[in-house]
Amino acid sequence: MTSKSIELLLSVSREAPLNLGCQIETQLRHAIRAGTLRGGALLPSTRDLSRQLGVSRPVVVNAYAQLAAEGYVQLRQGAQPRVIAVTQPKTKPPAALRLTPSAPRFDFRPGVPDLAAFPRGAWLRSLRDALARMPDADLGYTDPHGSEVLRAALAEYLGRVRGVVSDARNVIVTSGYAQGRALVCRALVAAGAKRIAVEDPSHSEVWETVSRSGLELVPVPVDGEGLRVDLLERTQADAVMVTPAHQYPTGAVLSGPRRTALLEWLERRNVIAIEDDYDAEYRYDRAPVGALQGRAPGRIVYAGTTSKTLAPALRLGWLVAPARLLDAVQQQQRLADFGQPRIEQHAFADFLSRGNLDRHLRRMRARYRDRRDALVAALAEQLPEAKVHGIRAGLHATIQLRPFDRGRLVRDECARRGVALTAMSDYYLDARADSSMLLLGYARSSEATIRAGVKELAAAVKAVRAATTRSAGAALAARSAKRRPA
Repeated sequence: MTSKSIELLLSVSREAPLNLGCQIETQLRHAIRAGTLRGGALLPSTRDLSRQLGVSRPVVVNAYAQLAAEGYVQLRQGAQPRVIAVTQPKTKPPAALRLTPSAPRFDFRPGVPDLAAFPRGAWLRSLRDALARMPDADLGYTDPHGSEVLRAALAEYLGRVRGVVSDARNVIVTSGYAQGRALVCRALVAAGAKRIAVEDPSHSEVWETVSRSGLELVPVPVDGEGLRVDLLERTQADAVMVTPAHQYPTGAVLSGPRRTALLEWLERRNVIAIEDDYDAEYRYDRAPVGALQGRAPGRIVYAGTTSKTLAPALRLGWLVAPARLLDAVQQQQRLADFGQPRIEQHAFADFLSRGNLDRHLRRMRARYRDRRDALVAALAEQLPEAKVHGIRAGLHATIQLRPFDRGRLVRDECARRGVALTAMSDYYLDARADSSMLLLGYARSSEATIRAGVKELAAAVKAVRAATTRSAGAALAARSAKRRPA
């Protein structure tokens, strides 16, 4: 047998009180008990360890033999020495670990694509080929704003698919949209901005980004045509965040008249908009709507990401910044990090240039449309009184229950039944706001799973309604009892 060469953090001293063998035994015994050497871990062969430590081989042989006799090490003829698992004292795990939730039976949480559909084969080919072609210099510290090859590929792709006006110089590669919006907010603060308008409802992570940047957050309502642009004037905001292609979470598309009104407001106020092109790639029953940035590239920061098209694990996003804000955003990125993983950037550039993202999106649109249709059909059967909105694009639907239904109660009852979903109430800036609307993401579940999950959802809704009726009846009876004369 040829032994593997295993490195081990171990040292001995001829000046120490213990002999060399005892030093080896003590250190290994302590490492195994402490768990830094885990059960099953391979150890260096006696010959290899004696070479590493500069001691004679018999010293190591005897030390291993003693540890084997004590049950710490497994020695077998012709096999590499191996650590034997030691039973550790039982201790309470940290609270965060004890509270880790188990996977739900039915997962309707929005915001994540079908991760099982990630094109692993195509990605591996792009990764291998990109790595083979990468110049040695690109493996070092280079431009923190993104590799030249990816920025050029993104400028071409976004112009072709989303109507974005840019060249490679205006593209900044980020660690997803989360980092991108943080960079822009900090750049706005550095430029003197005080407040920013955001859609209400919207995601709490957006509110946190704004607050941490030092900007005052000003909520602006959303209706069936998207952001209420007519209410922007009174905000005196220095910027606005908007999701015109598919508003999150309502699913509304910013209407044509409101797009024009928003552009006029930006011009009149001489301010910036941050366009989150959320879910723009997934459309089913409508023609594609181009990015707002294409109509005012000098006033809009365009933001995109692979998190909804491919997988959040890639941590790849991008900004297309107007010239007036480009230097400030780049400065914020230089302060934040040295850029994103460069090998993956080259791989994604190759993936784009081969047309693999186009093919993947075509395939996934058909799959998601089938799942959306299964969701709508199941709701029509199980909850016929529910109204479904926001289904012409995106990866989730909004479900309007009866006016007296409370979304948070339904959400909590669903959680008890193993159904994970969110309530529209979770997305309002006013924590007291309640709504009878739910959000159901359909990207991650098969049609059969969707049908079974909606059936459980319907049971949860009925259970909440029954409990609410009983509670109201009890309250009415108590009030009546108080009115009766003694």
